[in-house]
Amino acid sequence: MRFSRRGLMAASAAIAAAPSAFAGPKSASQPWTPDATELAGRVRRKEVSAAELVEQAIKRIEVLQPQVQALVTSDYERALDKAKTGQLTGPFAGVPFLVKDLDPYKGLPTRYGTRASLGAKPDTEQTAYIDAFDAAGFVTLGKSTTPEYGFLPTTEPMGFLPTRNPWNVKHSSGGSSGGAGAGVASGMVSIAHASDGGGSIRIPAANCGLFGMKPSRGRMIPNRPSSRGIDLSVSHVLTHSVRDSAAMFAASEQTGANAPFKPIGVVTAPLKKKLKIGLVMNTGTGQTPDPEVQTAVNNAAKLLESLGHKIEPTAWPMDGAQFGQDFTALWASGAAELVAGIGKAIGRKPDATVLEPFSLGMAELVQKLPQGALPAALQRLNAASQAYDTWLTKYDVILSPVLGKPPVELGYVAGWVPFEELQARLMTYVGYTPVQNVAGAPAMSVPLHWTADGLPVGVQIAGRAGGEALLFQLAYQLEAAQPWAHRKPPVSA
Repeated sequence: MRFSRRGLMAASAAIAAAPSAFAGPKSASQPWTPDATELAGRVRRKEVSAAELVEQAIKRIEVLQPQVQALVTSDYERALDKAKTGQLTGPFAGVPFLVKDLDPYKGLPTRYGTRASLGAKPDTEQTAYIDAFDAAGFVTLGKSTTPEYGFLPTTEPMGFLPTRNPWNVKHSSGGSSGGAGAGVASGMVSIAHASDGGGSIRIPAANCGLFGMKPSRGRMIPNRPSSRGIDLSVSHVLTHSVRDSAAMFAASEQTGANAPFKPIGVVTAPLKKKLKIGLVMNTGTGQTPDPEVQTAVNNAAKLLESLGHKIEPTAWPMDGAQFGQDFTALWASGAAELVAGIGKAIGRKPDATVLEPFSLGMAELVQKLPQGALPAALQRLNAASQAYDTWLTKYDVILSPVLGKPPVELGYVAGWVPFEELQARLMTYVGYTPVQNVAGAPAMSVPLHWTADGLPVGVQIAGRAGGEALLFQLAYQLEAAQPWAHRKPPVSA
């Protein structure tokens, strides 16, 4: 896939030159912290300088980092130098930012959440997708934490301190973009890079009370293509507001002649038409989510009905048990490739002193598969993707949980939990998000519910491939009907 660099720069310039179109709808309630759009506007209006924003963000990080551990590497000196140049351009010129530590960023080491990366040298190259953040005017303050190679839905790598949820530091911020989630939720920064190969944008968004949009496969500027037969992972951002996500989406979507979808530009308006929405409550294997999750989804359904949409119960269009096994096999094949590569690099078979038990267990799982099992799994996953597309001809979008439970306590799905026990927990906990990764379809986590003890519970709304404009419009509508940006976590700036 190719993209038009000139088109990207032109789009960024057009957005920056038209702040009224870029601003998007305002929240119906007073947000507790300015979003990235507001901060960029203050810089454009010369109410504050980019350097002042960066200095303020550094102070916040220094106070909050010991409590939430959202950063793995800081880059304050370069960030201040960049902010002081006065030459920043783009829709988010001067806004502090974090890059997830699964992607290279020039001048910083990439640690991948693993002890195997000890001594990693600063990268000298970065991907075209990461270039888009620089083109948008962000000032990167460092790298956000991630679990080992992004495999788990919690950010508790054994080689680093665990990332904690700002709503309750005994609980997980999610994964694999857990550092991004904790960093934005606590107010270290207003927006941060995230990626999603099985739910890793939506899970931290759900756990941290944020908005998280997973784009369609191929929608964004290419980042890290997979060699595993189905490209599961996509990148975007985590934000407090819908408008921040929509604006960065427009600044990083493919716009060239070979783009697989027609660009949607900056979506700024809430939905006007009525939708037919399919409601799925249980996992594909028929397991019922936690009562708080059921309450969150049922309340979201009532809210959508009050807005004039039609809700209709439905069921997943594939065999959930088989799908889970096939997705695990595909996911594990990535671990097997990594383990083999690290073994070659260190000259011996990696053990628990180098990699976490879960990573080693995933690689072993692949080794135990019978001959031809992985190609057969890929074939069934492609059939599941087609079944998803057919299912979405009956509905405009699908409403479901993001996770089977509210944010779990640290340690519940950590990489040192015995492998078979951890697999069983993962099947019930993250049984809702991988479908869209396989189908290449967009999905978003919307923060519409908090438990009685103050933990966020996001709900998932998914669409058909290329349908992000509809999802953004619906998100604006929900944001106006039931605002969330005024909610402030106990650990926050």
